[in-house]
Amino acid sequence: MTETIIDLIRHGEPEGGSRYRGNNIDDLLTEKGWSQMWAAVGDYDEWDLIITSPLQRCRAFAEALGEKRNIPIVVEENLKEVGFGSWEGKTPAEIKEKDLLEFDAFYADPVNNRPEGAEPLDEFIQRVVDVYNNVIEKYLGKHLLIVAHAGVNRVLIANAIDVSAAGMYRIDVKNAGLSRIVNGWKGDVLRFHNFSQLN
Repeated sequence: MTETIIDLIRHGEPEGGSRYRGNNIDDLLTEKGWSQMWAAVGDYDEWDLIITSPLQRCRAFAEALGEKRNIPIVVEENLKEVGFGSWEGKTPAEIKEKDLLEFDAFYADPVNNRPEGAEPLDEFIQRVVDVYNNVIEKYLGKHLLIVAHAGVNRVLIANAIDVSAAGMYRIDVKNAGLSRIVNGWKGDVLRFHNFSQLN
């Protein structure tokens, strides 16, 4: 069976520091964030296509990489980050200070204890998995790079290794961290996770 290779990279450090951005806050990368991304990809250029979230912390780098390596890019609206509702724009410390019980409840059961106005987790997972399934069907046998967010990459990794929706929050995804999923005769196989550089 033909193998399709899907590399995932999370965006680098965005402006505004560590906070819940979700899909309504479109911060740019910091200088450090750009450096993290370029360091992660190194001189690697074996991708047939780059697929990116529309949000600038992903898209700007995807476009720069595509132009530099002469690789086509596709912007995929449904790869944007999960909507965090009332938590968007706030730091974990601010949320804990306002309502520690709400914060702890979310991480104890992120499926049923969503922040007010947040995107339902099952809907988020479905939209990301639908993109993945379409990509596998459309680009069979290709080597792809997906530039996205911690939440999106958690969904894709959890889907590959059959982890529950609640369990996917136990997957740490670092800024500019690289992961690889190979789709072949075994189905999806996670080859590596949170690599800091491809070559």
